[in-house]
Amino acid sequence: MKIEVVKGDIADQSDMEAVVNAANKELRSGGGVAGALHKKAGPGLQKAGERYAPLQPGEAVVTEGFGLPNDFVIHTLGPVYGTDEPAEELLGSCYGESLERAREHNITSVAFPLISTGAFGYPLEAGIDTALEVVESYFPRPGSLQIVRSVLFSDEQYETFKRKYESRS
Repeated sequence: MKIEVVKGDIADQSDMEAVVNAANKELRSGGGVAGALHKKAGPGLQKAGERYAPLQPGEAVVTEGFGLPNDFVIHTLGPVYGTDEPAEELLGSCYGESLERAREHNITSVAFPLISTGAFGYPLEAGIDTALEVVESYFPRPGSLQIVRSVLFSDEQYETFKRKYESRS
């Protein structure tokens, strides 16, 4: 399994079998990642998510991709920093449960945004550390997953993630 780091739009990862939605608890369209994915996927994505709502922080569920160029969307609800505790454990669960759903569906490639580091207020560097720790610890597990891509929207996210990832090698 390999880790890739790119700057871009999570809704435009056409070479990935699945993308991860940093969802809200009702799995509806909103701002940020959820808004971008729902806009491109169309109304079927929200309809498919209704059966799983309300999602709890740290949980992950899978739907089809509808109008996205991906077969699957893995929806996970990150913790609101300072409200949902233990925040680090819940954030780690988002990544771990998303990887588990990918394994259960024999997914070979998955693209992640940074979960909870935007509107949910999780500190950027701490969020990146948690993401890397969980993804790297998942490597030895058997399964079909071959590529885990981190898709960063801003220059700050990209540069910080890249620096932290490279410093771990």
